Amino acid sequence: MDLQGKKVLVVGSGLSGIGAVQALHHAGAVPLLFDENEKLKVEEVQRKLPSGVNVEIVIGTLPQEQKASVELVVLSPGVPTDTAFVEDFRKRNVKIWGEIELAYEMGKGTVIAITGTNGKTTTTSLVGAIMAAHCKDVDVVGNIGNPYTMAALDSTEETVTVAEISSFQLETIDQFKPEVSAILNITPDHLNRHHTMENYAAAKEAVCRNQTKKETCVLNYENSYTLAFGERCPARVVWFSSQRKLEDGFYLEGEEIFRAENGVSERLMDIHDMKLVGVCNVENVMAAMAVTSACGVPMEEILSVIRTFAPVEHRIEFVATKRGVDYYNDSKGTNPDAAIQGIRAMDRPTVLIGGGYDKQSVYDEWIEAFDGKVKCLVLIGQTREKIAACAREHGFQNIVLADTFEAAFEVCVEKAEPGDAVLLSPACASWGMFPNYEVRGQRFKELVNQMEESC
Repeated sequence: MDLQGKKVLVVGSGLSGIGAVQALHHAGAVPLLFDENEKLKVEEVQRKLPSGVNVEIVIGTLPQEQKASVELVVLSPGVPTDTAFVEDFRKRNVKIWGEIELAYEMGKGTVIAITGTNGKTTTTSLVGAIMAAHCKDVDVVGNIGNPYTMAALDSTEETVTVAEISSFQLETIDQFKPEVSAILNITPDHLNRHHTMENYAAAKEAVCRNQTKKETCVLNYENSYTLAFGERCPARVVWFSSQRKLEDGFYLEGEEIFRAENGVSERLMDIHDMKLVGVCNVENVMAAMAVTSACGVPMEEILSVIRTFAPVEHRIEFVATKRGVDYYNDSKGTNPDAAIQGIRAMDRPTVLIGGGYDKQSVYDEWIEAFDGKVKCLVLIGQTREKIAACAREHGFQNIVLADTFEAAFEVCVEKAEPGDAVLLSPACASWGMFPNYEVRGQRFKELVNQMEESC
């Protein structure tokens, strides 16, 4: 689409919206930045923009005459696509894009796109590190925290863009077509936004909607949704599995990772030769192997980076050993399935901090995954009573309800004995107590690092 002179409405003044405004300004469009949060001030939003980028900013309500002049709408990921506000534009056949589509329209080079309910950040970061060791110009962007639009402005035909893409972002793609995509897994999450698992899965699957057999999609053989999707995936499928030997693809057997082609297997590495821990991270590593080898990176280079790659912050991150107890920060475990992986990574009695904002999740499988490892469950936030009831239904009784995060931490310090682990892996979003999971994880690490070595 030729954006020159077009009136484009950008909805949302967060990082994504600001990046979209900059990209549109650079492309010669006429952006209008709108945010319905009436508590914001125009001057505050203007200060987020770089000098020279002067756009009209509207807060609260968008006047009808301005709506009528809009030729394209760019939604920030946090803006639902099924509101009356958005539907009004759709009825008038105004295109609805998100940051991903806008960036793709403006960007150049090779695009790698990674999605999934869990493991996106670790896999994206690892793929980015492998590609950076192989190529000169690599951008790691998207849901990982770096706006894709800002990177797209400086991209060239030599650029490799590695994008972590959420289901929210995938709702608004149109022509987006990565050379290599990956769907790591699909498990219940964000149902307060997508309403049904079918809608949520469809959003994830959209990452390869425009791919053909000339492109590659990496899928998890052990996830029921991705396994079924493989039969109708429009791209060439490369599988990975943590539970069985594959005829073609990457798989875990015992404590070693193999690659199979036409039934012939090649040993690649021992999982103890890497710094990442847990089966979930083995899956992330195999996905990264599949993605980067599809991009032509020699396996020797891939393995070299994997051996030295450090865990992503807030994802089963070892913090410190205090008084003989190991503390792990898994604040990014924001849904039950992610939190299950955190528990599986523990190899000792564990005191677990759970609870937070209610995304309409169910917690039965998470509680069942305790499997004798969790000695005490300390619950906080909006979901604490709901989770406590679920735990009791499954026969788990050692539960403590805490009013604050700090109080929960103190309970953990009291309950944990030398040789135990304390794990922050809440199975819930942080909203209500913290602005995001990063702040929650940082607070946990602060509390750990403030501890004295002895009582």
